Amino acid sequence: MDIEAWLARLSAELDVADIQPDDNDLRTLLDLARDAAHQVGERPAAPLTTFLVGVARGRGQDLGEAAARATALALGLDDPVPQSRPSTDGDTDQST
Repeated sequence: MDIEAWLARLSAELDVADIQPDDNDLRTLLDLARDAAHQVGERPAAPLTTFLVGVARGRGQDLGEAAARATALALGLDDPVPQSRPSTDGDTDQST
């Protein structure tokens, strides 16, 4: 069975057939699973991370933003979504 048939069958079984992830959503989730598995260092991190991001999505968060925050956390970045924070002083050059 290919992935599209599997997702259609599973969506019907779980009564969520009205939710159809597009190619971008699938790529986002697969990249997230890869990063979690490799960076956390334990294979269960992949499905558990995507599950939690799915819960966040179900509670209204944007999939891309939730995935970016999870990926940044897995990669050990301090500021997962720096562009969402406005500058307090208007100066973008921090070399001074």
